[in-house]
Amino acid sequence: MRRLVGEILVEAGLSPERLKKALDLQKKRGGRIGTLLVRLNYATEAEVLKALGAQTGLPFAPDLGEIDRELAIKLPITYAKKAVVIPVRRENGTVIAATAEPLLLSTVDDLRILYDAEIDLFLAPSELILDTLNRLHSEGLDKAEDTAQEMEEDDLSFLAAELEEPTDLLEATDDAPIIRLVNSLLSQAIRERASDIHVEPFEKEVVARFRIDGILYNILTIQKRFQASIASRVKIMSGLNIAEKRLPQDGGMRIKIGGRDVDVRVSIVPTAFGERIVLRLLYRESALLALDKIGFSGDTLTRFNEFIERPHGIILVTGPTGSGKTTTLYASLSKINAPDKNIITIEDPIEYQLKGIGQIQVNAKISLTFAAGLRSVLRQDPDVILVGEIRDSETAEIAIQAALTGHLVFSTLHTNDAAGAVTRLIDMKIEPFLISSSVMGILAQRLVRVLCTECREAYSMTPLEMTELEVPAGGSPRTIYRAKGCPACFQTGYLGRSAIYELLEVDDEIRQLIMKNADASTIKAAAVKRGMRTLRQDGADKVLKGVTSVDEVVRVTQKEA
Repeated sequence: MRRLVGEILVEAGLSPERLKKALDLQKKRGGRIGTLLVRLNYATEAEVLKALGAQTGLPFAPDLGEIDRELAIKLPITYAKKAVVIPVRRENGTVIAATAEPLLLSTVDDLRILYDAEIDLFLAPSELILDTLNRLHSEGLDKAEDTAQEMEEDDLSFLAAELEEPTDLLEATDDAPIIRLVNSLLSQAIRERASDIHVEPFEKEVVARFRIDGILYNILTIQKRFQASIASRVKIMSGLNIAEKRLPQDGGMRIKIGGRDVDVRVSIVPTAFGERIVLRLLYRESALLALDKIGFSGDTLTRFNEFIERPHGIILVTGPTGSGKTTTLYASLSKINAPDKNIITIEDPIEYQLKGIGQIQVNAKISLTFAAGLRSVLRQDPDVILVGEIRDSETAEIAIQAALTGHLVFSTLHTNDAAGAVTRLIDMKIEPFLISSSVMGILAQRLVRVLCTECREAYSMTPLEMTELEVPAGGSPRTIYRAKGCPACFQTGYLGRSAIYELLEVDDEIRQLIMKNADASTIKAAAVKRGMRTLRQDGADKVLKGVTSVDEVVRVTQKEA
């Protein structure tokens, strides 16, 4: 008699109480016990697959080894994803395939018919199989240079058909070179973790660039004569007016690439050499990170956690566009989100969906501004309010009144440092006594690129670098790291980004300075005396910990006077 998966997992260390809870849930909702255990975080997928291997006699492997690409892509990607299976190689006439769904009995028969060979299965994690499928099937689309070359030889016929429900671009079979080129750019951008795609026209050529970890890289040069066709294709995909070439246009689209849902914000503006296109990529399933995973550490994390747990007041996050303010605010809301709190946001745009939180999209065309939305939100009995940005005195006044009447308000301002937020509010004609009584804390932040751990290079910090980072001299030379470059990080030396912070707490002394209309430098000097770490000091700490490089911190921060 075949043993049950649950029994095998209990023998491997799963507690019988957790198994019972999963079995009770299975009786109510159905489904496989292994899937439920993984969803409940009672077991990992690898543990469940090993148990299935013990039950079915199939071996488990944590990686796929070398893959025969031609063999793998012969299996249609739609079927492969549904069955979570990938043919890996041939051995002595037998096709060896990896699967995460060994109980789908029809899979072996289907593969046997397709490949006209015997099939041997082994078990592997589903995420590994799906990622490999996406990579193999997208390699054909990835060759944007080949597509651009092909366009030079073809007589282009433009396809003007609006997209319905998004189809996976890796499964698209469109033959038009323009369509394949746009699909290629989107596919490659996702794979290289780009946040933006720029298509920029110049006098004799069009250049495509990706912004990866905050830095723009040239990706592709396209002949000038295909510029209008590319712009038209993007306009069709995002529902914009193809005929309008003289005015700026903003739109959006939802696409699927490699099974991932991606929202794309589109901006098109006319320039001297034609229409310039910028696509901002927002990943729908992006997991929200906790505060301690985005760069907060030590005393700064402790103090910020105290602020967001308070019942009322304003917390401001400042920094330039693209400095991670939204991510910090979302992480803060996620931490305090609970059924007993009514949290409402007003955003432009809504970048990520937050479960259990009411999110309002600003729409200037119908006069739904931050100020108008904030007035309406106050009638919704909120406990916590997030205002995407304080842009004018009206929004600032309503936000401050909300904080003074018992609401916790989060918002952002565009200033260079934390102390600058105070003078910015005063410039908006907000009375200093209102600022001092409502604002609890101001957080300034920047994003620095994280060194690739595969190739970072150790060396001793020089005296000049110590001076730049305001690190005390003396003692033995400190070992830090610099970027080098390897295939894992696309030869950039960096992989991902982390934030550096400057947290100004509005205590009694700072309140007195605000009441006296003190300038930003005076407020900052007082805060530093009371223990505030500046952006550069926080950056220096991350350099000493090996997280980032001196060049990165110097690039995004300024030396204090």
